[in-house]
Amino acid sequence: MLRYAFWNNKGGTGKTSLAFQTICFFARRFPDKRILVVDVCPQANLSELFLGGLVKKGGQQLLMRQAVAPRATIGGYFQMRLASPFSKPSFSFADFITAPYRVNGNIPKNIRIICGDPLLELQSNSMATLANANIAGVNTWISIMDWLKDFLDDSEDEFDYVFMDLNPSFSIYTQIAIANVDRLILPTMADDSSRRAIQNAFSLIFGLRLPSPIYSEHNFASRIISAKRSLPKVHLIIQNRITQYMGNASAYSAVLSEIRDDVSGLLSSYPQFFTFSDVADGILDTRDFQTTGVVAFARGCPFDQLKTGYIPVLGRRVRVNAEQLQRCSDEIVEIIQTL
Repeated sequence: MLRYAFWNNKGGTGKTSLAFQTICFFARRFPDKRILVVDVCPQANLSELFLGGLVKKGGQQLLMRQAVAPRATIGGYFQMRLASPFSKPSFSFADFITAPYRVNGNIPKNIRIICGDPLLELQSNSMATLANANIAGVNTWISIMDWLKDFLDDSEDEFDYVFMDLNPSFSIYTQIAIANVDRLILPTMADDSSRRAIQNAFSLIFGLRLPSPIYSEHNFASRIISAKRSLPKVHLIIQNRITQYMGNASAYSAVLSEIRDDVSGLLSSYPQFFTFSDVADGILDTRDFQTTGVVAFARGCPFDQLKTGYIPVLGRRVRVNAEQLQRCSDEIVEIIQTL
C-alpha cells in the first residue's frame, strides 16, 4: 500500500484541486488498483468535490455522511479513538468509508474516501494534550500518531494506494497524516511566500534549519526517528498556477528559479529526504486551470469527464474551451506519470 500526501503549510497553492484531478486520472488509468482517499482537512473541500461539488450538492452529501452513526468521516474515526487513545479498539474500518461514485457518476468506481470533517479543529486540542501526556511506559505521542496507522493496517488488504489531502497547517491531525505516508507532493506557487513555505516544510517535517537548538529534541523528525519509524520522502514539487499566457519566462521566473535552487541545495545536502536524485525529475510546472478549473470544481468533475462548449453552472452557462481543457488534462497526465 503506497501512501501519498498533498501538503503545503501555505494555503492557496491549489493543493485540493490538484489532488482531486490527479487521484481521478490515476484511478481511471489504473482501474484494477483500489484507491483510498483520506481527507485530513476540516474544510473537507476534497470530500465535497468527490461527492458532487456545488452543482450536485456535494456539501449536503457530506452532511449526510456526518449524520450517520458512527460518523462516516475522519472526525468520526478520531472521535472513537479519543475514548481509546493509547490502545487500538475493535472497530470496522468500513464504517468510515464512502464510495463517491454512488452519488457522483464522474468519479471512478475504484475510489473510496474517508471524508473530511470540521470536528478535526475541535478535536485537535484534546489530541495534542493526549500526545503530550506523561504516562510511564507509554510513548503517548507515537500512540496518537498511530491512530491512522491502525486504520490503514486494518484496511491494507483492501487498497493498493492511499492519497491524502492535508490541511495547510502543522496541527496534530496533519502530523498524524504525515507520520503515515511514504511520499509527499508539495504544490507551490510563484511567489516569495511559497518559497518560504517550502523551507518551512523541510523544517517542520525533517527538522532542518531550525531557528533554535531548543527544538532539536522534540521536533517531528526526532520523535519519528526515536520511535524507529520512517520519515516520508519528498516525491514531487508542483510549481502551480503559473500564469497561462506568460509561463515561467515572466516576472515570476526569478522566484521559480530561487525555489528550484533551494530544492537543489537541499537535495545535494539531504538526498535521503527525496525520492529523486535530479532536481529536474522532482519539479513540475503547472499553469493556472482558469475557467476550466472553476467549472470542474463546481461540478465535481475530473477534466477527462468534462464536456467542452457551454456548460450550465449554478444558473449560468460557462464556456469550456477545448484547447484549454486538453492542456489541463495533459498537465495532470504529466503528474500521474511521476507517481
